[in-house]
Order: sequence, then C-alpha cells, then structure tokens
Amino acid sequence: MLESFFHLLHFLMLLPFVGYFLVNFAYLLGPQNLKQKYGAKWAVVTGASSGIGKSIARRLAAQGINVVLVALGNSDLEAAVVELTAAFPEREFRVVACNLSDGTGAWMKDVISSTKDIDVQLLFNNAGYIVTGFFHQRSVDVHLANFHCNLTAAVHLTHHFYSLLLEKKLRGAIVFTSSAAAVMPSPFAVGYGTTKAALTEFATSLAVEGRAKGIDVCVFHPSPVNSRFLQGGGTNVEVAKLQMFDAAYKLASSPDDLPDKVFAAIGRPCISVDFGGVAVGMRLMVMTLGGSLLNFGFAVCAPLMPDYRKHS
Repeated sequence: MLESFFHLLHFLMLLPFVGYFLVNFAYLLGPQNLKQKYGAKWAVVTGASSGIGKSIARRLAAQGINVVLVALGNSDLEAAVVELTAAFPEREFRVVACNLSDGTGAWMKDVISSTKDIDVQLLFNNAGYIVTGFFHQRSVDVHLANFHCNLTAAVHLTHHFYSLLLEKKLRGAIVFTSSAAAVMPSPFAVGYGTTKAALTEFATSLAVEGRAKGIDVCVFHPSPVNSRFLQGGGTNVEVAKLQMFDAAYKLASSPDDLPDKVFAAIGRPCISVDFGGVAVGMRLMVMTLGGSLLNFGFAVCAPLMPDYRKHS
C-alpha cells in the first residue's frame, strides 16, 4: 500500500513536466501556412524594422500575406521596406511610422487610418526593448516609456483588431513576443521582466476568451536572439552592459530561426511556448524549485553578482 502511494506521488510530481514537454514541443509538428489556415490576406507586425519583427514580416510575405509594418520612423524602417519590397514585389507593404512608447495611444490613429480598408486577421505584437541598471537610476519617464512600448501598445492594438475580428466574424490569430525573463526575477531590468510577465498573462487570459470564437492567441518566449535588442532596439535609450547576459548570448540564435517555430505553434496547444535552451531551462528551474524560493534566493545572493557591484 505504501509503495503504491509513493508511485502515485512520483507520478503526480512528474505530471507537470510531462504536460509541459508535450504541449511546449507541439511546434515540432512543423510550420503552418497562415494564409491557408485563416484565409488571411493581411497582417500587422510591430517592431518590423529589424530583428524578430522583420523576420516574421518576411515569412508572412513568403506565404502570400501582405504586411503592415509598424515601427519607429527611421533609416532602419526605410531599409526594411526597400529590402522586403525587393524580395517580394508581388506583396503589398504598408508603413506606419510611430512611437509605441507614447502612452496616450495617439499613434493608433495612424494605424487605424492605414488599415481601415483591409481585413487584418493576423497581429504580431513584437515591439519591445530593455532598460538596464538599478530601478532608481533611471527616471520614471524612461521606465514608463519602456512600459508603454512593451505592454500597453499591445493592449491598444489587440483591442482594436480583436474587436474587428469579432465584429466581422473572421478567424484570425494574435501573437505576442514575450521573453524568458517573464518567468523569473529580472534584477537590473525590472521593467522588462515586469512587462513581459504581464504580456504573457494578458495573452494566455485572452486565449481562453478567443479560442471558441475562432481567434487563436499565442505568446512565445524566445531565448536570446542576435538582434539590436542590447543596443536599445532602435530607440535612443542607452543599454548598460550586463554580465548576466554574456553566457546566455553565447547561445543566441538568428531572428530568422524563429518564424517557422512561431508559425508552427499558432492555433495548436501551444498557447504559451518556450523556444531555445535558455527559455526552457529557466522554465524548468521555476517548475522544480518554485517561484518563492527562487525569488528569495535572488534577493539574498544579488549583492554577490558582478552586475550588482558594477551598478552600485
């Protein structure tokens, strides 16, 4: 009897890990053609001028989908438009140059104006950047601008396009680029971890509401990617170097490695999915040790970290 009890206990302890791997790696089934899956002709991608955003826009165009590119109006956006137009002359690319860090959401007028005559069935909330250093060392305006770009901009865009999909009874997908930082404390980048954790919760909660209505919501947590992320992501925010990034970025992948994995996850059981060894490892660490123990351990050990001493 006691032996059976311990067998059951072991099974219950392993069950969350089994479930995690079964669902998280469902993307191994292979990428999907989103044009065929949703009958989609148009997509909106934020942060589309470089990195993951541009790679997603390129993959959408390759599948025969026209793309609205939303990003800061600068030379990077101009170069991305030239590059994508040359690569896919048969596709239409519309450009909305705006600052998603503007918490008023005034920029939504340009998004709405640029999409009022089309049906946007795919939305990729990808834009984001990081602010590093101790929380008190940056002004509250810097933190709030980061907060708005990483989080509230996605709320503005999602509310608009999600509502239209429901109104027009169209199928579609809304995808969020979160981060492995969403699952653990993010010292010296508290705003980044906070916004990404909120983005993940927002996406997974909306997925429950939308799935039965034909709208798939997916949030993915990539491991480090070789992009301009550590250079401010195209903003004028100076990103102080953190030693805790060094080891992780030795394993960084190309932005072009992500779209097929993302497209494979959409609409499948992977509502929340982790990509890469860093993201999976951090998730398993939290599942094994528990969030409370990790949080306390980080707080106690923080003064021993090189980044803590450096920024102090």
